[in-house]
Amino acid sequence: MSSIINALYELKYNPFDYGAYLGSFYTSVGEAENNILLAPLVIPLCSHPIFGQKLFNSNVKSTIWSIFDDRTKLYDLQERIDGLQALTAQCIQYCLVDDWLSVNQQNLSLRACDGSNSAFTNQKKAKNLGRLFRGHSVVEIYAFLGVKPR
Repeated sequence: MSSIINALYELKYNPFDYGAYLGSFYTSVGEAENNILLAPLVIPLCSHPIFGQKLFNSNVKSTIWSIFDDRTKLYDLQERIDGLQALTAQCIQYCLVDDWLSVNQQNLSLRACDGSNSAFTNQKKAKNLGRLFRGHSVVEIYAFLGVKPR
């Protein structure tokens, strides 16, 4: 029975599907210092049943305060981050191998490679999340969401 559950989990959460989320996120967030620490937030927030839909419907006037207005709904975010950490690492590896992302070792940041937009399908949720996080520091984002990087 557990092998069926594991197979269904692998089908739903596989790095080939969610790699485009990281690529889209880093296309729009920009190359801020230490932005590699934001990677564990992308998949849990974009796949969240409530906030994923809010991210999809967000517009240019949206802010992190308007999207995440009811932080009581973020009660399980730390668990989602911890549970999807291995998937996030696999997605980063997949994006690096396919040249969708590159690492800047000087300021520990990921950035989208030139011409990478045609290589993957842009994910609107992740792109809007990157736009919301642009201009905010990593510490500020983690403090606002009430989670800890691990």
